[in-house]
Amino acid sequence: MARLAGRGRGGDNGAVPDAPVDHARARWIDWLMTPPFLVAFVGTLLLFDPLQRVARLFGQRPQEYVAGWLQIALVFVFRIAGTRLVMERDPAVAPGTPYLILANHQSMFDIPIFGAAFFRNFPKYVSKRELARWIPSISYNLRRGGNAIIDRSDREAATRAIRALGAQVRERGVSAVIYPEGTRSRDGRLGPFKPAGALALFEEAPETAIVPVAIDGSWRLLRFNLFPIPFGTRVRMHIGAPIPRSPEEDRLWLLHEARARIEQTLEDWRSESP
Repeated sequence: MARLAGRGRGGDNGAVPDAPVDHARARWIDWLMTPPFLVAFVGTLLLFDPLQRVARLFGQRPQEYVAGWLQIALVFVFRIAGTRLVMERDPAVAPGTPYLILANHQSMFDIPIFGAAFFRNFPKYVSKRELARWIPSISYNLRRGGNAIIDRSDREAATRAIRALGAQVRERGVSAVIYPEGTRSRDGRLGPFKPAGALALFEEAPETAIVPVAIDGSWRLLRFNLFPIPFGTRVRMHIGAPIPRSPEEDRLWLLHEARARIEQTLEDWRSESP
């Protein structure tokens, strides 16, 4: 499948050098705060799982609100580990408006951050099917919340699921979040975009504006696979200006433009003085 190369400055394509730290001190704090974080994280998932199921009895929208509150609660849980979320939002991005949200992807923790940031836009996700099993709250929301669950080995079925998500954006006024890299970055580098899924969304929701979103720092939260969780991680998020649509648009150019904006934001952040 074709991939979109990025406009890079230098040869690292956005790698993030680690700042000097007192590793012994940092690791001691990490281990100290990991147990309360995990207790609160798992407890939140266990609490919201039955709440979503009850809300779903009253319809899709009540379940979506509960799922949104779940994401907000998880963002607060991150504060136990000293995680700081710094968010920049273009004023043109309005609550209650459907968008096609294209973003880079660094961690499974991106999901609650996006859910909290776009609470009133009712974000739906393109997710691999493995996440739709056995995880309290998260798996239920993926299965019953109107998200696109895909099998990466079945490209045709995955495209159909993404098109169905695009139809939801048109018909119900929800938003779709897609990570065109296709997988999360383990070190913060921005990978090439795989166009098929995003282009299917563009085609299925041709009047819905595209919002590019850059996120950085969340990859550090899983550096040690939660054992321990790093304390004091700063996560930055930039919600860019919507890219309008038109009947004469070049959809591949739109994807290039969204990636270029994300890459530029990452480069700007990483060029700042520490």
